Amino acid sequence: MLRIPLLAALGFIVCCCGFAQTPPAGTRLTLTLAEALERARQFSPQILAANIDTLVAREAAIQAKAALLPNAQTFNQFIYTQPNGLPSGVFVSNDGPHVYNNQVQVHGDIYAPVKVADYRRAQLAAAVAQARAALAARGLLVTVVQNYYGMVSAARKLANAEISQKEAEQFLDITEKQERGGEVAHSDTVKAQIQVVQRRRDTQEARLAADKIRLAFSVLLFPDFRQDFTVVDDLSTTRTLPPFNEISAMAGKNNPDIRAAQLTVEQQNQELRSLRAARLPNLSFDYFYGMNSNYFAWRTPQGNTNIGSVAQAQLTFPLWTWGAARSRIRQAELQVQRARNDLSFTQRELLSNLNQFYLEATTAADQITTLRQSMDLAAESLKLTLLRYEAGEATALEVVDAQSTLVQARNSYDDGLVRYRLALANVQTLTGAF
Repeated sequence: MLRIPLLAALGFIVCCCGFAQTPPAGTRLTLTLAEALERARQFSPQILAANIDTLVAREAAIQAKAALLPNAQTFNQFIYTQPNGLPSGVFVSNDGPHVYNNQVQVHGDIYAPVKVADYRRAQLAAAVAQARAALAARGLLVTVVQNYYGMVSAARKLANAEISQKEAEQFLDITEKQERGGEVAHSDTVKAQIQVVQRRRDTQEARLAADKIRLAFSVLLFPDFRQDFTVVDDLSTTRTLPPFNEISAMAGKNNPDIRAAQLTVEQQNQELRSLRAARLPNLSFDYFYGMNSNYFAWRTPQGNTNIGSVAQAQLTFPLWTWGAARSRIRQAELQVQRARNDLSFTQRELLSNLNQFYLEATTAADQITTLRQSMDLAAESLKLTLLRYEAGEATALEVVDAQSTLVQARNSYDDGLVRYRLALANVQTLTGAF
């Protein structure tokens, strides 16, 4: 029987699994907006940095809490002093030529208001970091929506450019046929040729814009550089904007910017309490158990116990700092005032932005219908102008003008759809998803 080594077998299984999960060569990845957001949350440097800041602040809170609890440590030491015939040796401060210290020390604070305030401040700092992470996530929403629908818009504009190029080529074919039949002057054919050349340049520029936005978006979505992906065009789906009173209520409850500003005020207040507590007495205790002897043994040569314990308590009073303590308190008071000013400004800015974003969204929604009408009318105008031209009732210049108007109307309609989606994303940065 053929035996395969265990490592080789495991490697074979991993390779098979990897091939099973790898998309076939030439397969193009298609992303929805939700999938693009999920990928951006995984690989966005802003989100990663905000999440790490949250974890760092949480660890700082754990450390501040641990500082409130008793701690234990060991102390092991050997001191050698040159003998000189006296019990202490050459150095009088030592207890003998040989000193052995092997002790376990337990230290704890009975009354430490500074550490209590520092722990509460660390908790608030962790909450602030978490709120700022949520704020970064909402800011990422606008970036993703802008890039996502930028790709959709670029793809639509490329399609519009290709359609316009075909229309220009069809008009050129009509003018050439009519020129051969002696129905129009050669100048009409020249105008049609100019239009074709311009539309071809427009198609090249539109293709370049689509490639550029896709490459820029790929940096945000993938851990490695990837070009071969596309996004789902859902601009035609209806997204309803809730009434303003609902939007306002959601913004008041779910806005992380306001939450972060409020927590920052509380954090600065705790900093002020910590500095004020530094002027209060501090009571702590220490307990030692072990050896402090000239003999490394359980008992002395006289038979006395060589290992024991000692306890002590300290009460510390801060007396004089040449005004530094008072200056730090004043500094903290100014920081509290600044945090309150920032909170007040953030609240006013929230109301202003909410009204602006909502007005932008409602205006964009209202204009979609008129933009659609303009596009339909421009298409109808081009059709009629071509019929009039073939009948000899319109000039080539009128046809070219109708084609340009239709190109602008198509692009304006797509821009209007993207504008509405971006306006919704801006509103959601203040309210959360709806």
